[in-house]
Amino acid sequence: MAAAAVARCLVLSGSLPASPVAWHDAPKNPSPSPPPPLPCVAGFCRGSVGFPTCKNAKSPRFSSSRRFSSSDLQDSKPAQDLALLLEVEGVIADIYRLGNRQAFNVAFQKLGLDCANWTEPIYADLIRKAAGDEERMLILFFNRIGWPSSLPTNEKEAFMKRVLHEKQKALEDFSTSSSLTLRPGVENFIDDALNEGVPVVLLIAYSKYGDKACRSIIEKLGQERLSKVKIVGKEEVKESLYGQLVLGKGVSSSLEELLAKEVQKAASMEKQRIAQDVASILKLSVDIDISSPESFENIIATLRAGAEYTGLPVDNCVLIAGSQSGVYGAERIGMPCVVIRSGATARAEFRSAKAVMDAFGGADLTISKLRRKNWS
Repeated sequence: MAAAAVARCLVLSGSLPASPVAWHDAPKNPSPSPPPPLPCVAGFCRGSVGFPTCKNAKSPRFSSSRRFSSSDLQDSKPAQDLALLLEVEGVIADIYRLGNRQAFNVAFQKLGLDCANWTEPIYADLIRKAAGDEERMLILFFNRIGWPSSLPTNEKEAFMKRVLHEKQKALEDFSTSSSLTLRPGVENFIDDALNEGVPVVLLIAYSKYGDKACRSIIEKLGQERLSKVKIVGKEEVKESLYGQLVLGKGVSSSLEELLAKEVQKAASMEKQRIAQDVASILKLSVDIDISSPESFENIIATLRAGAEYTGLPVDNCVLIAGSQSGVYGAERIGMPCVVIRSGATARAEFRSAKAVMDAFGGADLTISKLRRKNWS
């Protein structure tokens, strides 16, 4: 009976110089009636705008769900309810442009690979050809210049893991240094949201670069500002209502399995759709392996958890994304998404995003423009 009640409540809607590397080389329609409040499940309940517990949780209000574009942001009426979910990497700080390339170079040096040094043109070319897959970037690079002569062929995979491990350590060090600065205008953007009573959630659960690096970045926002926002990591996802259901807390196994299968099916369909989009451009036919959707499941769970913590429905939340995967996840669950371009996505297309901006403030992304959103 409890599981059934929970189920009813769930809303699933080139040159290669070998020079030393230092961090300083980085460039400086009426709305539907509101649903009844969700009951508490295993000690968790959706909160209101200020992230309260079930004691003062409020029933969310739904607004019309019409699509907007960057021009729509300027010519529409104020939104009655709004919450913001922000990715960290690429949004709070452009770690792609300022840190990731240098972190690879530090890793190459630590492993004695003096022949390996990624300049900005080399890095940009590898990013483009490998679509950001870092292991694939290493394969392309060493296939081009030659693998270490002492490396047996059957140890290439282990070698790449060592490089990526050292790269991650270097990136974490860089994220705590003064060389990595916040994106211009992001602090004012967050302050404007908080001053207008707009809930702000920072998402780190599906970060590509790990929890430690992301937390080091957001600490640069200052403790006073951080005390007013919600940070959603892996633990917060598990404690959310969606996390409890999908990840198996406080619900019967049959319902858990059903929900997990539905999430897998949605993720698999999305992967197939992406592959078909690419194939249509290249005039190819594809049938890809879509049996491992764990990463996409994590993105969906994080976005839903973030929305739960704001106390607003998914379509009242706006994801400020810097990654393509975040955009796809938002599209899957019906969450509006605005992209802030970063060093890794300067030339990327985001067809499912509602708007694509280059920066915060001024002619680009502001709270006032988001409040005048117009869904079409």
